[in-house]
Amino acid sequence: MAENLKGCSVCCKSSWNQLQDLCRLAKLSCPALGISKRNLYDFEVEYLCDYKKIREQEYYLVKWRGYPESESTWEPRQNLKCVRILKQFHKDLERELVRRRHRSKPPRHLDPSLASYLVQKAKQRRALQLWEQELNAKRNHLGRITVENEVDLDGPPRAFVYINEYRVGEGITLNQVAVGCECKDCLWAPAGGCCPGASLHKFAYNDQGQVRLRAGLPIYECNSRCRCGYDCPNRVVQKGIRYNLCIFRTDDGRGWGVRTLEKIRKNSFVMEYVGEVGSQDHACVCSSSHLVFLLCAPSSHHGVPATFLLSLWKMWVVVVFNPRARDILAGESIPSW
Repeated sequence: MAENLKGCSVCCKSSWNQLQDLCRLAKLSCPALGISKRNLYDFEVEYLCDYKKIREQEYYLVKWRGYPESESTWEPRQNLKCVRILKQFHKDLERELVRRRHRSKPPRHLDPSLASYLVQKAKQRRALQLWEQELNAKRNHLGRITVENEVDLDGPPRAFVYINEYRVGEGITLNQVAVGCECKDCLWAPAGGCCPGASLHKFAYNDQGQVRLRAGLPIYECNSRCRCGYDCPNRVVQKGIRYNLCIFRTDDGRGWGVRTLEKIRKNSFVMEYVGEVGSQDHACVCSSSHLVFLLCAPSSHHGVPATFLLSLWKMWVVVVFNPRARDILAGESIPSW
């Protein structure tokens, strides 16, 4: 019985932080959770709700983690040690004051609508942080993913599930590759031309993993039946995203986009578009809101960062392999064309 359970796992209904909060609410010590009598009454700031200034003393309305908003309290600045949260609060406040064409210096009392906006922004930021953590927990590639929205109050896309491989739809069967190469060194000593040669094509990559074929030619990578290992230079796409990327909200109405956080050399693999492989009937259903290829791999509910590549048609587009014809600088958005 025990061997049948090997590799099984059960998701917790509550996170570690939530369990700690429950202990503090119930005033219970729990060494396993790091809650002792010494830190039982330590309170953590979840976000700041409001601001006021009285006789040159700054006060903040604090939402405490693990407690309802009704138990938020006004605290003087010197009582708060959450430097990052304070900086973000004032950054959001100043940005919204400028947007409303008010002076950038905070007033002594915030307008109720302004305070409400700051609360919504704090909640949104927390939701995006949790989504970012979820994406990075599920990824099986080297590159990290960050999420950013400094444009509006939209949170994570609804019903979107991060996946690392194609998800096969109902009634679809993907045939496994039948043969592999016998190369000891696929780049410098390919046996029979390696996997590309077996299909009468040239090796696709140079020693830096950059594409050296002209556009439109197929790429044949080594597979699970090949003698070579994971470090083979003919295994590029299957290693996934190597670069740190940011999913960000655009300021021109095109929704979510992707930008790189580091320089990407031209002709380098960026990311693979992964979605659900469906039938032609399924393509007819999803084509009303998505650009669909004959293969039909829509990413309306399942996908990767490539889902958010921007296009001129203001749609999500399918990019199976996205090498770039020029270098992409750090901070630059990744186009889909």
